Amino acid sequence: MTTTTSTAADTALTSVTLEVADLEAAHRFYSAFGVDTYISLRASQAQSTGFRGFTLALTVSGPATVDSFIGAAVDAGATVLKPAAKSLWGYSGVVQAPDGTIWKIATSAKKDTGPATREIDEVVLLIGVESVKATKQFYVGRGLTVAKSFGGKYAEFAPGQSSPIKLALYKRRALAKEVGVSADGTGSHRIVLGSTADAVTDSDGFVWEAAASLAPTPS
Repeated sequence: MTTTTSTAADTALTSVTLEVADLEAAHRFYSAFGVDTYISLRASQAQSTGFRGFTLALTVSGPATVDSFIGAAVDAGATVLKPAAKSLWGYSGVVQAPDGTIWKIATSAKKDTGPATREIDEVVLLIGVESVKATKQFYVGRGLTVAKSFGGKYAEFAPGQSSPIKLALYKRRALAKEVGVSADGTGSHRIVLGSTADAVTDSDGFVWEAAASLAPTPS
């Protein structure tokens, strides 16, 4: 594993905008789910089928909080892809929002040390790529700083000071398997990433827009 640190001048992820067909319904869902301060939404009729190639992950303090977030998501209309359960790494579950976005809620703790809260320790955007090494080098060339790297399996970038979400790379098929869906999918990713640098589309089709020109509707 390699680890580096970021500097204030580094290019960084500044925002995550989900493109949804029904803006009003998405507002209601993400507010009820409890993640509305971490993402933005904008209306789009972009078409996609199957796996969109990314997931968003919440890290929380304990199993009861995982259950709380999954319960809130299901009550608001989400579908359970993987029921919450213990694993080697802790306790987690996976849901799919009505707009199609896949969310994983996880904790490294296997037992609760207190009651459930609605606090989120970390939000990670995992994008599934064909080559972790190649995409990592592409982003390094764009000015992002690698925080962690596990060869060709996983890479994580240092978060920007203005972004509440951390960006990470994972093999597309491995990511799909982890959340319990087929890796097959076509069309738009239906996600737009805000950047302190210029607009660009990476080799896996993920669209970045300059933060100054990105005008999402807050969720």
